[in-house]
Amino acid sequence: MEVLGHEYNPDQWHLFTDSSKVRLKVVLLHNGNRFPSVPLAHAANMKESYESMKLLLGKIKYDEYKWKLCGDLKVVALLPRMQLSYTKYCCFLCKWDSWDRKNQYVNKLWPK
Repeated sequence: MEVLGHEYNPDQWHLFTDSSKVRLKVVLLHNGNRFPSVPLAHAANMKESYESMKLLLGKIKYDEYKWKLCGDLKVVALLPRMQLSYTKYCCFLCKWDSWDRKNQYVNKLWPK
């Protein structure tokens, strides 16, 4: 931030992550869009996996800065180690099968 001439306040920035099958990108975005985005990391030829994301977040010292993290649903599913592509239980808080149209509004007993 010193190089960019900005006073750094971690509450004013959040971390945006995006991934594809062969590339991971991490950008720092200003909450009010008053400042341009700051690219932090770009990892080419890395498969999208929990291990790759953990390595990338470790390199940019995510634990030290504690930015708020945002991203698409694929990245959000990747961080708690959910499977990619078809996710039967998309919500990590419950085990609701969104593809089970027949029992969607019929089932009254849900597992704990």
